[in-house]
Amino acid sequence: MRAKKVIVIHVRDDVEKEEFMKEVQRLNLPAFVYIHGKLNSLKVNVQGTKDEIREALRAIREAHKRVRGRLYPDRQGLFTYSPDDIFREASANVSLPILIRALELMRERVEVKDEYIKTSMPWREIVELVKKLSEVVNQIALQTTRQIREVVAPVSVVYDIDPEELLDLLVDLGLAEYKEDKFKYELIKNKEQALEELLRHLEGEEDEDRGHKERGELA
Repeated sequence: MRAKKVIVIHVRDDVEKEEFMKEVQRLNLPAFVYIHGKLNSLKVNVQGTKDEIREALRAIREAHKRVRGRLYPDRQGLFTYSPDDIFREASANVSLPILIRALELMRERVEVKDEYIKTSMPWREIVELVKKLSEVVNQIALQTTRQIREVVAPVSVVYDIDPEELLDLLVDLGLAEYKEDKFKYELIKNKEQALEELLRHLEGEEDEDRGHKERGELA
């Protein structure tokens, strides 16, 4: 037996309206859905069996929740993102540890809650960040292990250093080695220790460069 259900979804502006409509179009809904837009609201008409309507409405409300989460920060100033939404928008994919580490290195607030990322970085910026991280990972994927990529990729993007240079630097610092039999770079220390020592070295170089510049200006 077919039925009909109508709900009204309130939106703040045209951006939210457009983003929500795009999300609904991506959904593979079991029911027939017709959406009529008004000034600050959308009337959603759903037709099908009771089970189909229930499933469709759940998916539609979840889609709206995701849209609002990425458009508007909460009281703590954090946006809420589904990783799948970020990767789809970026047409790229990276592991969550790499993305989380990059956000931390950029001094962004970040936490993982349930299946969502909550961070202070706005939507367009995190999409661009994933694109850059993915490019670095693809560049070194064949010659590195997962753990060393979790160190090199975030540092490469945040500090704007070629990943090949970072691999050589890790070897020079005694933090990694190149395995001839595997044709791969591997960490000697665990990734937390390696990252800490690498950052200490890079920040020391920055301080040294800054000191040379200031002395040159005084001269």
